[in-house]
Amino acid sequence: MKTHARAVVIGGGVVGVSTLYHLAKKGWTDSVLIERKELTSGSTWHAAGLLPLFNMSYSVGQIHKYSVKFYEELQHETGMNVGFSKVSNIRLARTKDRWDEYMYYTGIAETIGVNVKLLTPEEVKEVWPLCETDGLLGAIQHPDDGYIQPADLTQALAKGARDKGATIYRNTTVTAIEQTEDGHWKVTTDKGEIIAEHVISCTGSFARKTGEMVGINIPVIPVEHQYIVTEPHPDILERRKQGLPEMGVLRESDSAWYMREEAGGLILGPYEVGAPVCYVDGPSADSEYELFQEELDRLMPHIESAIARVPAFGEVGIKKVYNGAIAYTPDGNPIVGPAPGLKNFWLNEGHSFGITAAGGAGWQLAEWIVDGEPTLDLTGVDPRRFGPYATEGYLIAKNEEAYANVFTMHYPDEERSAARPLKTTPIYDRLKKLGGVFGSVYGWERANWYAPEGYALKEEELGVGADVITNHNHAPALEDGRIVEKWSFRRSNYFEHVGNEVKNVNQNVGVLDMSAFAKMEVSGPGARAWLESILANAIPKKRGRIALTHLLTPNGGVKAEFTVYEWAPGRFYLVSAGGLESVDHDTLRRLAPTDGSVTLQPITQKYGVLALAGPKSRDVLKKLTRTSLENKDFPWLTAKEISVGVATAHALRVNFVGELGWELHHPIEMQNYIFDRLMEAGAEFGIKPFGIRAMVSMSLEKSYRNMGRELSVEYNAYSSGLDRFIKPEKQFIGRDAVVAGKEKGLPWIFSTLIVSGNTTVDARGSEAILNDAGEVAGRATSGGFGWRIGKSVALAMLAPDYATIGTKLKIKILGDLYDAEVVGESPFDPDNAVLRA
Repeated sequence: MKTHARAVVIGGGVVGVSTLYHLAKKGWTDSVLIERKELTSGSTWHAAGLLPLFNMSYSVGQIHKYSVKFYEELQHETGMNVGFSKVSNIRLARTKDRWDEYMYYTGIAETIGVNVKLLTPEEVKEVWPLCETDGLLGAIQHPDDGYIQPADLTQALAKGARDKGATIYRNTTVTAIEQTEDGHWKVTTDKGEIIAEHVISCTGSFARKTGEMVGINIPVIPVEHQYIVTEPHPDILERRKQGLPEMGVLRESDSAWYMREEAGGLILGPYEVGAPVCYVDGPSADSEYELFQEELDRLMPHIESAIARVPAFGEVGIKKVYNGAIAYTPDGNPIVGPAPGLKNFWLNEGHSFGITAAGGAGWQLAEWIVDGEPTLDLTGVDPRRFGPYATEGYLIAKNEEAYANVFTMHYPDEERSAARPLKTTPIYDRLKKLGGVFGSVYGWERANWYAPEGYALKEEELGVGADVITNHNHAPALEDGRIVEKWSFRRSNYFEHVGNEVKNVNQNVGVLDMSAFAKMEVSGPGARAWLESILANAIPKKRGRIALTHLLTPNGGVKAEFTVYEWAPGRFYLVSAGGLESVDHDTLRRLAPTDGSVTLQPITQKYGVLALAGPKSRDVLKKLTRTSLENKDFPWLTAKEISVGVATAHALRVNFVGELGWELHHPIEMQNYIFDRLMEAGAEFGIKPFGIRAMVSMSLEKSYRNMGRELSVEYNAYSSGLDRFIKPEKQFIGRDAVVAGKEKGLPWIFSTLIVSGNTTVDARGSEAILNDAGEVAGRATSGGFGWRIGKSVALAMLAPDYATIGTKLKIKILGDLYDAEVVGESPFDPDNAVLRA
C-alpha cells in the first residue's frame, strides 16, 4: 500500500470514483481511493440509475448537463459499456401550476443549452402508448437523457482513473483521519497509513461517521427510498419483439413517482410523505449491499395513481421491492466543496441524485481542489451554506421534508415549514402580531411581508384545479388557522400588500429587521493592511466612513461582498449576506495571517439590525437621539455610534432599498426597547414594518446586485458592473485577472431591463433573453415589479452586443415572450438624490 499520495478519496461509490477520475484527469495521477468493501456496495448498487437533466437550479442543472454528456464520452474513452439507455425523459403536467413550473424550467434549460421539447397529450401517447392521457395538460421531454447502469458506470470511471495513473484500494477500511503539524493529513487504514495533502470524503451513508473522525458535523442523513420492479408485461415484451424503441422514463410529478421499463417489466419509484431517515448513527461496520424491509402501505396512493396512469403496471406481479438508503441534506442539494474550518479537507456528499450528479460534481470539485476555484458558481451546494444550527434533530426533520418534496412544485416563493421557527430575534413576536409572514434564511426567521389584520385566503382561492397528490401550494396556517399566502410562479395574493409596504417606505417611513446579516469584527495591528490586501475596494482612511467591498477569486470573479466600517481604532466591522455567514466567515479565516496580527471575531448573534428607511426616517430618529442627523454632520455612507433613547446603536447611513435612512446595528438585548421606541416615535409619521419582498422590489429598482445572482465566481467583477468598487492601482486577490479580463473583452455585461406587456407575471431569474432572431442574448439573474417606478424590472447578464442602453430584446417568462428594453442603471433615483437627501 502506498504511504504518500497527493489526494486520498474515501468512498468507492459512483461519486467517489468520479472524483478520483477527475483529479487524475487534472494531472493529479498520484491520487488514491480507499473503499471499505467493494466498489458500489453502498447506495450506488441499488440506485435506479436515472439521469434527469431537469433541475430548478442554474448551477446544479449545469452539473447534470455535464454528467450526461460525459458518460457518453467515458464509454468511448474506456471501451466499457456504461449501460446508457438514451430513451428520453417525459414529465407530465396535470395542473396549471405544474405547467408554470415546467415553463420556468425551460428558461433555465435554454440558457445552459439543455434540449427540451414540449409535448401535447397526444404526443405523450405516441411516445408512451401504455400511458393514459386523461387529465393531462401536456408534458416536457428531455430527448438526451434516460438511465444508466450505476455499477457499469462506476467500473468505467474506475478504469479511466486507473488508466490515468490513479490507485484504488478495495476492502480497505479507514479507521482514523488526523491532520499533522505540517498541515498534511494522515489517513489510517486497516492496511496501513497514507500521508496526503488533500482528503476528499465521498462516504455516502457514512458521512456523519467520517465527519466525527475530523471533528465536524456533515449535514447529511440518509432517507429510505423504495422502488418496485414488476414481472414482465406482455405488451412490453411484444414491443421488444417488434423492435420498437424503449419507452422513455415517465414522471408524473403531480403524483410524485417515476416509471421506466426494466427487463420487460416496469420500475415504479414513488417519493412519499413519511419516508423515515435511516443510518442516523451510520451503518454498521460490516454493512454491504444492504436493504431495508419494504413498507408498501406507505406507497399505496402512489401505486394507485400509477395504475390509473399506466394500467399495465397493475396487470403484472411484483418481482422485487428495493428499499435502500439515499443520502439527503436539509434542502435536497448535495454537499460539494471545502469542509468548514479544515484545510484541504473536501466533501462530496449528500447526493440524493448521485448517479446524475456524480460526473459533474467530480469535475467541479477537482477544478476547485487543483485550481483553487470551481468554474461554476457552487453557492447552492457549498457545504458551508449550513451552520451550527443544523443539528441531528434539525437534519432528521429537514431531510425527511426534502425527500417528501422531491416532486412537489418548487415555487420561487416557497418556504418549507419543518424545524421552524428555530432562530428568532427578540422582536419576532412583535412582528408576528403586526401580521408578519415569515421565511427562513440560515435558520433565522425573517418577515417576508405583512398581512393586514384579519386577512385570510378562502379555500376556493387556494385550489390547484386537480385532485393530485402534490397539491400543497400555500404557506402554513397561522396559529389561529388563517392561511394568508398562496405560492405561485406568477404574481400572487401578497403582491398588492408588498406594494403597499413599498409605498409607505417611499412616502413615509418603514422599519425592517435585518438581524440575520452575517457580522464579523476584524481587529489587530495588521487588520487594515490585511483587508487592503484581500479586498478590491480601498478601505476608508477616515474612521466612520463606510465602504462596499468585494473579495474576488484568483480568476477575477466575485467570491464575497462586505460592508466595511471602522467602528473603533483598528477594529473593523464587516457585514455580509445572512445566508452566507458560514461561507464568508470560513473564507476570511482561511485567508487570515497566522502571525497573530489579525483577530477575527464572529458577532452575528451579538448584534441585531433594524433598517429605518423613508423620507421621514430622519424625523423619527431625531426624536430619539441628540446626534445631529443633518447631511453636513451625518452624510451618506458614514456611520456613528449614537444613543437611541437610553439604548445605543451604530447608525450606518446605508440601506438596500435606495431611500433616506439608517441601519441601526445594536446589542441584540436592546432590540425590543429600540423597536418599541422607533414605533412610538414614528407613529405620527406613519411608520410601519416592511418585509424582505418589499426590500427586494426596491433593490431591483436601484439595480443592486446579489451574491450568487449578479455577483458570482462565473463573472468577472467588471462584468458585474463593479467598476467603482475596484481599485486596480493597489494589489488585492484577483487584481491581475480582473484587469486582464477587462482588457481582453468581457463576455457578459450586467444590465437592467424594463419589461412590458406582462400584467400577471414578472421575471424571477434564469429566464432566457432573446434577440430579434430568437437567439439567446443573455439570461435574467433577478426580477420583479418595481412599485416606485410602476414597471416590471429584470436584472440580467447580457452579451456585450446587446447591453447598450435602448437595445430592445425579448424575455421569455413562463413560456411567453415579452418586450424588454435595456435602460440605465438604477431606474429609480439614478442620481441617488433620495439617498443623499
